[in-house]
Amino acid sequence: MKRLLLSLLFVVAAICMSLSAVSAGKEDIVWDNTTHDFGTIHASAGKVKAEYTFVNNSPSAVAIISVTNGGCGCTVPAFPKKPVAAGEKGTVTITFDPARFKGEFKRQVTVTIMAGSKRVKAKLKFSGHIIPD
Repeated sequence: MKRLLLSLLFVVAAICMSLSAVSAGKEDIVWDNTTHDFGTIHASAGKVKAEYTFVNNSPSAVAIISVTNGGCGCTVPAFPKKPVAAGEKGTVTITFDPARFKGEFKRQVTVTIMAGSKRVKAKLKFSGHIIPD
């Protein structure tokens, strides 16, 4: 009896482990890219934009809770205000104003997405070289 119970417990544990491994292998949010290089830009050229597209691979809709602005007023994020349905794409757009900067820059924003009952964070990075006027 103990052997049968132990065998049954082992089988149940193996099934649970394999199911968690399958679900852990699939990312809920898959980004096309998480970095953008603006290259060389002139400070007087005006604002530049970078787009970061993702696919919602979760079984239900996801919602972007927040996108940080990178710590200064030079970066303005735009993102979908409505939930992104399962299997659909969403885009986060970052607008950067190089007017007050010169030389190399590397910045990032953090996107927080609610996917089911968990929060998923992604760091979107952008860089370039600003030529002052």
